[in-house]
Amino acid sequence: MFERFTRDARAIVVDAQARAAEIGSARIDPLHLLAGFGRKQGGGLLAGLGVSPSDVTAEIERVRRRGGMSDSDVEALAGFGIDVGQIVERVEQAHGPWALAGGGGSGKRGHIPFTAEAKKTLETSLGEALDIGDKFIGEEHLLLALAALPGPAADVLAQLDIDHPAVRRAVQTRKAG
Repeated sequence: MFERFTRDARAIVVDAQARAAEIGSARIDPLHLLAGFGRKQGGGLLAGLGVSPSDVTAEIERVRRRGGMSDSDVEALAGFGIDVGQIVERVEQAHGPWALAGGGGSGKRGHIPFTAEAKKTLETSLGEALDIGDKFIGEEHLLLALAALPGPAADVLAQLDIDHPAVRRAVQTRKAG
């Protein structure tokens, strides 16, 4: 499938691997893929949606610091009287900053496998490309997949006012010229 990826889409996947290695993750997840967009020079498609790379990075770090919990997860737990911010603070006091951020990998560089969710994102990007009629997988198809699949990456995009229909409109506008 990677032979269908454009140079930009491959760069996002490579950046995802680099980000996972930087933070010591044992696996590449959809947030790592989304982080690849946050590192893109000029912002690419996200910039066209009114979001800067630094906005993406900041939102990912906020969610990752909470162990991947979305705002809706935090809100639901608050309904049961659980203060996630307080829990994160206590865990970080006991175990250090970013203790819930999903590190814990071996620290080795090299091959880092994809999570099932990241694999599903890559598969869905192929489906998005085929739905649009493209014979390649570009950054737009990866972003469509990230926005379409439930999980922390879609939650981050939603916090930035980006959803699947908004990405689809931006892709269609871009294709139209």
